Amino acid sequence: MKVTHVSLRPTDAANAAGRPALTPELLAATGARYSRSDDGLEAILAKIDPENPDKSVDSIFKMVDYGHQSIADMAPVSLFMDGVSLLLAYLAWSLCPVAGGQESSTRYIRMGAEGLVDADTLGIPEELRGEWGQAMGDAFKAYAEAVAFWEGVADANPDITRIPRKLLDDPSDRAKRAVARMRRNYAFDRARYFLPVAAKTNVMMVQSARAWVTLCQHLLSHPLPEARKLGGMVRDELALVAPRLLRHAIEKPSLVAGQAAEWESWQGTGDDFALVDGEISESPVEASLDVWEPFEGANSRFGGDLAHHDNRYAYVGEVLRRTAVRFGWEAVAFAEIRDLNRHRTGTKFCPLSPVGFYYALDQLPPTWQSVPPHLSEHSLSERAYFMSETTGSYQDYMALETVGRVASQQVRHSDTPTGIYFALLGTQFPFEHTTTADKFIYEAELRTGTGSHYRYAEHLRDALALWYEKYPQTRGLILEGSAEPE
Repeated sequence: MKVTHVSLRPTDAANAAGRPALTPELLAATGARYSRSDDGLEAILAKIDPENPDKSVDSIFKMVDYGHQSIADMAPVSLFMDGVSLLLAYLAWSLCPVAGGQESSTRYIRMGAEGLVDADTLGIPEELRGEWGQAMGDAFKAYAEAVAFWEGVADANPDITRIPRKLLDDPSDRAKRAVARMRRNYAFDRARYFLPVAAKTNVMMVQSARAWVTLCQHLLSHPLPEARKLGGMVRDELALVAPRLLRHAIEKPSLVAGQAAEWESWQGTGDDFALVDGEISESPVEASLDVWEPFEGANSRFGGDLAHHDNRYAYVGEVLRRTAVRFGWEAVAFAEIRDLNRHRTGTKFCPLSPVGFYYALDQLPPTWQSVPPHLSEHSLSERAYFMSETTGSYQDYMALETVGRVASQQVRHSDTPTGIYFALLGTQFPFEHTTTADKFIYEAELRTGTGSHYRYAEHLRDALALWYEKYPQTRGLILEGSAEPE
């Protein structure tokens, strides 16, 4: 794990134009003076002693200690966090919903067993490390087999990938590269469910120093050792850019107690996990939707609120903006939860106690029957390569070993917080999001649009179906997509 602060510097154009350049803390201190002065920027900057800029910063940042934490909102900080687990990245985004940033994508990057966070960092108990290590190795093996399997499916059934025929028939090198990428993405999208949540990822975030302090407080107070380690490393980098805030970037007793209570409350709530004789069973995904209109008859104005809505960023009327919405699903694979969690608005709820396991069985061609005898001795990837539209079997894909054992281990060890690291991206959890109707519509349009993952697109279509049952007049005004590949 590594955390690196990256500073901004003025562009040549800004320098040539004589624009000022300030450190994050000095920027915040300068902005803070606007509340006590109407002299403007030049007058404020003229009062800064170039030989002693810290004096100006110190006098302002003392106000943070007296509750004026908005001052720290004016100090932008960017950090790059390499080698954190997929689980920890999810937790970080949960705590920083409005941060800008990016993360390594399981949809575009092939992962391997070398990309596993070590047991020491995760805090896996000594008595479980052998079992956990074996389970993780088996999971990465299953992932590699699944990638090969789905590549074979794509080769044998080109139409199932939904790659445009025009692109498939284009002989140019550019088109061939695009087709190869789209086929590869097709396989990654369906194989990723075998990746462990303990696999490494890289995350970049840019947000205010105040938000980083809040993240530090939560991480340093977290029951997971990996989270506490990241909290310490973030704090060390924050010292380079906002040292006056470090006194606040500490473990907080209320957060220790509160987060521990949350994790404890999740233990044992997954007793209905669908596992029969060591064989994983997918838990059905049922969407739910609750809507609270701001006044009686408000829905009569929903159609008008969408009259000028010609793209997902376009205008949505005030009645929809005032309408509260809570939507969710009883069982969502963690792979999709990580994507749905990235939306900035509202509050998300996801108790990390598993209720099932999803691994794309529904994506197999429906006409596949049993495996021909002459293929029965071949490996899974070889069988996938040789399969045609009328051969193959659901049993072939289910034959991927260890998935049942990995998931059952995760459940069995859920009495310790680090037991969550037995989970895979296909492990299903409940997920709920509370926001406003305009933001729900935006999310539905985004997550069903071009380039969307097929699975979360399905989830949002299910939620939209419930919305249309309540408000049929909005059908056709909401720009629901078909998740075509890009």
